[in-house]
Amino acid sequence: MGDKKQVEVRTLREGGFIIIDDEPCKIIKIQTSSPGKHGSAKARIEGFGVYDDKRRTVVKPTSDKVFVPIIDKKSGLVNAVMGEKLQLMDMESYETFEIPLPSEFTAEQLEGKEVEYHETMGRIKIARIKG
Repeated sequence: MGDKKQVEVRTLREGGFIIIDDEPCKIIKIQTSSPGKHGSAKARIEGFGVYDDKRRTVVKPTSDKVFVPIIDKKSGLVNAVMGEKLQLMDMESYETFEIPLPSEFTAEQLEGKEVEYHETMGRIKIARIKG
């Protein structure tokens, strides 16, 4: 599976996603400028890294193509919390894997809970606790 697809800059929306510097980012702001005397309209896109929480900016003509990540939303069960790692079991395939404990959650919040997790570009992040 390709994990990303190509779209035109003009189709992007705030709250959507874009890949900036090989990092999937949530779009927090898009500003467009009018076409100049010798050029096309440009878009200034601000994104926030999904996995590293870093702010990134890119400026592109609105007719250019950019990549957006394809994000798989899945359900999992937190089997165990082991220090800075946790063991997650996919609720469909029953496959288990280890991921780092996300900074926005505590071990107590996650242990034994069903969660929604997002997988893209070979990486996994817990989005929310279900229920």
